[in-house]
Amino acid sequence: MNGFVGIVTNGSVRDSDELIKQQVPIHFRVPGRGIRPGRLEFDAANIPVNVGGVLVRPGDFVVADGDGVVVVPIEHVYDVGNFAKEVAMGDKESRRELYTKAGRTFDFTV
Repeated sequence: MNGFVGIVTNGSVRDSDELIKQQVPIHFRVPGRGIRPGRLEFDAANIPVNVGGVLVRPGDFVVADGDGVVVVPIEHVYDVGNFAKEVAMGDKESRRELYTKAGRTFDFTV
């Protein structure tokens, strides 16, 4: 895949309101202060980086939602994906049973 689909940083981010309006998924530790023009320089792209103590390499999968961020090394993607699918299907089955017992109408989560 070329380009990016979101931003994950253990630092701060500015212009988060604009990023949200543009529907760019963004996960950051703290809101940032304004940028100081001339103080930032491009260093490198597509290199391994450390984010919050986790090594992230080009090609690794980064999955993020409102609960947090997970980095899956590319060599484990299929195993992790299969395990995650099993867990999700088990969760859905359990929720279906609970919804049925409670007399609730199923929603998109079941």
